[in-house]
Amino acid sequence: MLSPSLPAILTITLNPALDLSTQTPHLRPGEKLRCAEPSLDPGGGGINVSRMVNRLGAETTAFVALGGATGMRLITALQQEGISTRIIPIAGETRTSLSVRDLSTGEQFRFMLPGPALKPSEFLHAIAAVSEEAAEGDFVVISGSQPLGTEADFTCRLAEALAPNRVRLVVDTSGAPLSWLVTHPSVDPSARPEILRFDGVEAEDAAGHPLPTRADTAAFAGELIARGVANRVVIGRGAEGNLLAEADGIWFAHAAKVDVLSTVGAGDSFLGTLTYALATGATSAEALQWGTAAAAAAVTTPGTKLCDPEDVERLRPLCTLEKITDVPASV
Repeated sequence: MLSPSLPAILTITLNPALDLSTQTPHLRPGEKLRCAEPSLDPGGGGINVSRMVNRLGAETTAFVALGGATGMRLITALQQEGISTRIIPIAGETRTSLSVRDLSTGEQFRFMLPGPALKPSEFLHAIAAVSEEAAEGDFVVISGSQPLGTEADFTCRLAEALAPNRVRLVVDTSGAPLSWLVTHPSVDPSARPEILRFDGVEAEDAAGHPLPTRADTAAFAGELIARGVANRVVIGRGAEGNLLAEADGIWFAHAAKVDVLSTVGAGDSFLGTLTYALATGATSAEALQWGTAAAAAAVTTPGTKLCDPEDVERLRPLCTLEKITDVPASV
C-alpha cells in the first residue's frame, strides 16, 4: 500500500486518554482482583488514527489537547512511537481509561473516565492550529468523543475554517456535534465534510428509527448524500461489515471472519486505513475494503495494540465488496 508523496493526514483529538489495558483470571464483585502488568498506550480517536496512519507509512501530525501530569505521560508515549505531535495546551487534567479482560470468559470490560471541560479559547486555539498547518489536498481527521464544553456547531466551524485551503475533513464523532452536522448541512459545498462516519447505533439515532438491513442503512446514507450532509457517508454494521455511500453509488464491504480478542480501536483502525487508502488515490470502494480489513485485523489483537499492516493486506481479499442496488425509495 505504501506510496510516496502522499497528502498529509492530520488528526485532532480534543478528549484524549492514557489507555491502560490488563487482564485478570476472573472479574467478581467485592474481591481484590490480581491483574497482569498493564500496557499503557496513547488513546483517543484521532490519536489512534495517527498511530495507524504512521504504521502504514504516511505523514501524520496529531493535534492533541493535553494538560497535567497525565497529559505529559501521554505525549511521551506518542513520541516513543515516532508520531509528530502538536500540543493544544489546556488547563484541565488529561483523563485515563481502563480496559480489563476476564480470562475466564474472554469478555472485555472498558471503563471510560470523563475528561476535562475545555474553555472557548482552547477550542479556538485548536481550530487555528490545524488551519495554520493543513495544506490543499490534505486530510484532517477529527475523531472520538468531544470534551465537555464543546458547542454543537464546533465541527461545522472547523469545516468552514478549513474550506478556503481546500482541505478534506473526515469526521467521526458523536452526540450533539454529530446531530448538528446531520441537521444543518452546509450550503457551501466546500465546507462539507469529505467523509462522515457513523457506527450502527449512531446511524439509527440519527435516522430516528432502526436500520435492520443493509438496504435500510443504504437508504439512510443515500438520503444524507442527497441532502449534502457530506461527500461520502460511511456506516458500520458491526461484525457484518461497513457501507459507504457517495454520489456515484453505494458499496458494502463484508467483514472477514476472525477470532475477536478486543474491539478497542477497531473503528479508528478502519478510519485511519480508509483515509490512508484515499490519500494514495484508491477508489471509494477500494478504500472501504482496506478499512474493513484493518478493522478485522485490529480485533484480533489484545487490548489497545494496533494491527500489523501485513495482517491488513492478508485479510483484504476476504473483505468482499458488494454494490448496493436494492435500496428502499425512502427511509
